Amino acid sequence: MTATSSNPSFDPHELLAEAGLGVLATIKASGIPQLSPVTPFYDRSAGVIYVSMTEGRAKTVNLRRDPRAALEVTSPDGWAWATAEGPVTLTGPGTDPHGPEVEALVDYYRSAAGEHPDWDEYRSVMVSDRRVLMKLTVERVYGEKLR
Repeated sequence: MTATSSNPSFDPHELLAEAGLGVLATIKASGIPQLSPVTPFYDRSAGVIYVSMTEGRAKTVNLRRDPRAALEVTSPDGWAWATAEGPVTLTGPGTDPHGPEVEALVDYYRSAAGEHPDWDEYRSVMVSDRRVLMKLTVERVYGEKLR
């Protein structure tokens, strides 16, 4: 996985790992980018970014057709940014609250946020909301710290 920045003291991987919000870019059928605000979780050691999304939404439809994406995050002050690019796999939606698709979402939640106060409720909502887990395998990372 490559990482590029003209500032040798800036590590775009760190910004990706710290970011609570990002913008996911997928590709519409017309070839035009489609942008969605998302809450990513970057597992730096695995080189993977996870995002929970809903079946049928534009980003999910686009990724089922063309499984490539980019995610951009910025620092709170807006003076640094990082982008990760790579292929995507989607898991779900699941119909069984204890099936493998929902288990993947449970693992994602635990990694990103810790323990949920009510796992039965979480599992039920993941099924009823038709949640899908996106896994972006990071092939390229780049960014800048402007100040």
